[in-house]
Amino acid sequence: MSTLKQLSQTAHQLQETVATQLAQLSLDELNFKTSPDSWSILECLEHLNRYSRYYNPALATAIENNSGGAAVPEITYSWMGRKSLEVVRPQNTKKHKTVKHMNPANSDLGRATVEEFLQHQTGLQHLLQRAANADLHKKAVPVEFFRLMKLRIGEALEFVVLHEERHMQQALRVKAQLQKQEVA
Repeated sequence: MSTLKQLSQTAHQLQETVATQLAQLSLDELNFKTSPDSWSILECLEHLNRYSRYYNPALATAIENNSGGAAVPEITYSWMGRKSLEVVRPQNTKKHKTVKHMNPANSDLGRATVEEFLQHQTGLQHLLQRAANADLHKKAVPVEFFRLMKLRIGEALEFVVLHEERHMQQALRVKAQLQKQEVA
């Protein structure tokens, strides 16, 4: 199975997880925090929304500008791409501080956050489909916090999906803690 197809399946699963396991929770449950300095489920989703607001348009532009020629459907990795992916890989349990404007801590969030996440996932699915006709090796996606540096299109797509997977696991851990507390 191609990497793009795997990324598409993962993104679809994340969308399904939110739709079936998180969307039906009450606002109090969605805003539950395991500790004062941790993120709620909505804060996890808002963090991902903030990244999607930047990366979805940046990826759309990169894919559009690098399609129509010879497609390079394999993802190859630069040093920076490998490092970026290692940081967000869900298996990496080390906590990382996020840049201030991407930190949703103590934001006033509601159901619109969930809906926005689901909309971004639909957009990401379209981008992953369109990427099959692009040169995934092309360095064309500026890094959000330092836009002079660029990721390859394939690296950026993988970064977005792994980052979402990492924070979805975080949101599901919050839900599990909430359920433990409700039982106790």
